Parts: sequence; C-alpha cells; structure tokens
Amino acid sequence: MQLAADPTAWAALATLVVMEVVLGIDNLIFISIITNKLPDEQQARARRIGIGLALILRLALLGTVAYIVHLTQPVFEIFGKGLSWRDMILIAGGLFLLWKATKEIHHSLDPDPEEKAGGKASLGFTAAIGQILLLDLVFSIDSIITAVGMTEHVPIMVIAVLAAVTVMLVAADPLSRFIAANPTVVMLALGFLIMIGMTLIAEGFGAHVPKGYVYTAMAFSAGVEVLNILGRRARQAKRKAA
Repeated sequence: MQLAADPTAWAALATLVVMEVVLGIDNLIFISIITNKLPDEQQARARRIGIGLALILRLALLGTVAYIVHLTQPVFEIFGKGLSWRDMILIAGGLFLLWKATKEIHHSLDPDPEEKAGGKASLGFTAAIGQILLLDLVFSIDSIITAVGMTEHVPIMVIAVLAAVTVMLVAADPLSRFIAANPTVVMLALGFLIMIGMTLIAEGFGAHVPKGYVYTAMAFSAGVEVLNILGRRARQAKRKAA
C-alpha cells in the first residue's frame, strides 16, 4: 500500500515497464527468426515456450537479486580491464548472436540443396528451444541488473517483467507472421541481431553504447523497409489491375 501511494514508485514502474518492453524486442526478434525455421505446427508452441522460459528466468533471477548484484564485481583482469561475470555473459551472448545471425544470412543467400527443396532450413525443436533459452538467459541477466539500478523494490520489478512478457506474448505471432511473409524483413532483422550482438560485446568490455542510438537506427531502418513494402504492394496492385 505504501508503494501504491508513492508517486516515485509509479514513475519508476512506468520507466521500468518501457525499458523491459524495449529490451524484450531484441529477444522477440531472435525468437521469431528461430521459430520460423520450425515446421508450421511447432512454431506457435515454440514461441510460447521460449517466452515462458524468459518469464521464468527473469522471475527466478529476481529472487536472487542480492546475488545478481555481485555479478558486476570484477573477477579477473585482461589487458588492464576488469571483467565481471556479467561482462563475460554479455560478451558470450554477443558472440553467439554474431555467429547465429551470420550463419542465418549465409543460409538465406546460399541455402543447402535440401533447404531449397523444403523451403526451410532443418532445425530440431529441442535445438531451437536450447538456442532461445541461451539468449533468454543473456537478456534476462542484463534486464535484471538494469532494473536493480533503477529501483530497489522487487514488487515493481516483478510487475514490469510481467507487463513486458505479456506484450511479448501478444506481439509474438503477428511479428513472426510478418517476418515470414516478407523475406527482406528477415535480412533486416538479422542485421538488427548483428548490431545487438556488437552492442552486447561493447557493453561487456565496458564501452557503454546509449540504447537510444541503437533503437533509433533500428526504427529508421524499419521505417524505410515499411515504405519499401508499401511500394512493392502498390506495384503489384498496378500489375494485377493492368
């Protein structure tokens, strides 16, 4: 009740919800790309499991906030730079995103013969969930540490996480369908993942990259692609009318 009557708590909640939703976009793009490679009947279930794992991980990490805070303490030094467990997790996650996005770009431009015949690259359900779980862990730790820096009230963090995951659940299927229906969007999304991966690596080595710059660039690129899609549809409509 004290928190509910505190305007500062409401301001912190609103800010934290927006931050969690924005951070969730990165996670959701990766989940959409991975699950679109599965058979049609498995895609929706894989997305729900992936987002559910993100929720479970974030709530579990909130239960160990006191321990999570210590992940920012340097463990060892390399070239004069102290690296913490958080830094190493971010660097590993960024490298994984770079590897995965580059591999997906390669498959999109030069698919294997069986992929050409089947229309989709073969990916096992368990392998897809494993990859989603790995990135869920990276994004969850980064999200929780950021939340701890914004508020000390765990109930506010829990509400923000639940709100962000609810948005992810609502947006998952429409986003996946949109990506699947527009192949050029897949390449753009993979470019986003490369940029996010480089940002994670930079953050891990202590070079802070303002998120506003990253998301402004992503929003501008997405806006240009929307104009391209509208232009293609207009040309197709003219050809059909002729």
